[in-house]
Amino acid sequence: MRFGVTGHRVLPPGIAERAMDHWRRVLPTGAGLLGVSSLADGADQLFAAHVLAAGGTLEAVLPWADYGGSLTDGSRARFEDLVRAAATVITVPGGEPSDESFLAAGQALVDRCDHLFAVWDGQPARGLGGTADVVAYARARGCPVTVLWIDGVQRD
Repeated sequence: MRFGVTGHRVLPPGIAERAMDHWRRVLPTGAGLLGVSSLADGADQLFAAHVLAAGGTLEAVLPWADYGGSLTDGSRARFEDLVRAAATVITVPGGEPSDESFLAAGQALVDRCDHLFAVWDGQPARGLGGTADVVAYARARGCPVTVLWIDGVQRD
């Protein structure tokens, strides 16, 4: 079974811990864990790091070839480490820096997983290809979605 992730890039206090606690409880460890992530900062990198720490296999789905260059210094370094650790790296064909490429990568990620974790506040996407769009696509495809958030917590 493949598990994917979508989520916010900036996580308010308590949200990362909730997601990590959930993944530790429900996900297998070792070779039985296959995780799919786009490796953005925030939820994506958190999940990818968990998959690797649990001895699983990481698959990366990137919106464009030089996606790492669009990240901040700290998250870019983590991104590069995660790309090197990934067993498979897929770049969306024809991807270029755009909201459409974010959406295409989110859809490709959903198409490659059997269950999606959404570290999501339940609010509409702030741009095309945001977390809400990926969740809507997963639900429309019949892919089970587990939302990991704490009621009442607002993001910036």
